[in-house]
Amino acid sequence: MDPDGRKFLGRGRVATRLPAQDLERARRFYSEVLGLEPVDERPGGLLYRCGGVDFALYRSTGASPGTFTQMGWEVEDLESVVADLRRRGVTFEEVDVPGFRTEGGIAEIEGNYPSKGYSGERAAWFHDSEGNLLGIGEPVS
Repeated sequence: MDPDGRKFLGRGRVATRLPAQDLERARRFYSEVLGLEPVDERPGGLLYRCGGVDFALYRSTGASPGTFTQMGWEVEDLESVVADLRRRGVTFEEVDVPGFRTEGGIAEIEGNYPSKGYSGERAAWFHDSEGNLLGIGEPVS
C-alpha cells in the first residue's frame, strides 16, 4: 500500500466504456464494419479486446454527444486503415477550424506526444452506430 495513496490508479489498467442505445446494432457495426468480435458478454454489455486493452459497449438510455474523441486506436498505416474502413461504409469527419484541418478525412497534428518520441501524429475520426466519436492515429517520428 502506498503511504500517500497517489499511485493506486497509476498501476491500474484503463478500460474505455462506450454507451450504446441499441446494443445489437452496435454489435453489428463493430463486427461487420470494424471487424471486431466481443471476447465476453453479459446482459447489457459487450467486452472487446484490442492490442491487449479492453473496452466495453454497454446498454444505455443516454446518448453520446459525439463531440469529442471517446476512444482511439494507434495504427502503423493510417491511410490503409482509413481506406479499408471507407470500403466498409465508414464516413470520416472533416474538420476546418483555426489551427486544425483535415484533408480527405486525415489531419496532420504537429507536436503530439513528444514524450513518446514522436514529432506529431496523423489522425482521422468517425462515429460508430451509437454516435460515439472514435479516432485512429498514426505516430509521426
